[in-house]
Amino acid sequence: MPKSMDASGAAAGPAHGAAASGCRGPLSRRCLPYLLLLPAVVIFAVFMFYPLANTVYLSLFDWNMISPVRTFVGLDNYVSMFTDPYFTKILGNTLLYIALLLLFNFVAPYVFSFVLTFVIKRGRSFYRGALFLPSIISLVVGTMLFVWLLNPISGPAAQIASLFGMHAPIWSTTQGLVIVVISIITSWKMFGYNFIITLAGVGGVSTEVVEAARVDGIPLWRIFLNVVVPMSSSTGIYVLILSIVNGLQQIFTPINMITQGGPDYGSSNMIFNVYNEAFNFYRTGTASAYAIVMMALFVVLLLLEFKYVEKDIYYEN
Repeated sequence: MPKSMDASGAAAGPAHGAAASGCRGPLSRRCLPYLLLLPAVVIFAVFMFYPLANTVYLSLFDWNMISPVRTFVGLDNYVSMFTDPYFTKILGNTLLYIALLLLFNFVAPYVFSFVLTFVIKRGRSFYRGALFLPSIISLVVGTMLFVWLLNPISGPAAQIASLFGMHAPIWSTTQGLVIVVISIITSWKMFGYNFIITLAGVGGVSTEVVEAARVDGIPLWRIFLNVVVPMSSSTGIYVLILSIVNGLQQIFTPINMITQGGPDYGSSNMIFNVYNEAFNFYRTGTASAYAIVMMALFVVLLLLEFKYVEKDIYYEN
């Protein structure tokens, strides 16, 4: 007679018992999480790690994307990039874009979410819909709309300025002003999505806590800064990162449509300059070097966020 029988009545032989014990052993339990992560790791390797490694590789060569020969130049592309007189201007424009995008797409949605949740009682649905509406419109269409609105000769802004005896500035050729206008165009498109996410986070703050603070006579600005922002910070940190990463990608469209990085690199940034170096000047090595520096800038920003912001995040809501 067999020594043991399984649930179906079949004999459980030595091989079956060994396999069962092997599948249930501590080694398989340690390997299972890595096996579950393997599909995601493969996708990241194909679509992120390989392109990153290839970009680092291309940054060490002089190549115009046409010639079959790539000339190895080592770190010369990085040296030429850092010694370029326009590099500091492009880097400064990038940091200014980040500051403006955070103001328009992070601070402003927080303020509007607080007002619509705890201050305004009527017309909330209308305001929510109106603020979210631009996010469903194409950024190309929105850029063309702003070009018409801010036309310094025949646009509505010029006509309003003429009523007060003023002239509308030619913003697309004005240093400094062009960055502000392009940031507004991009933020107009992104604001609705960031606003809805922030509104959900602010709406998760306990109403009893806010009402108790108002009964104690605490002003609204202190309630906003000391109660609402800390208690919705888990959502806020997501919107913060999204505003930087997605904003610098979205801002490429109005730059490419309106200014092409001008005047005199006055509206260019690191991401647009990667495209400019690669597809306008055919300097693939320099474009790759700019891409690596841009990635390093993102890493620095994330490290600063993890060190100074992430530790104070409130996740309970």
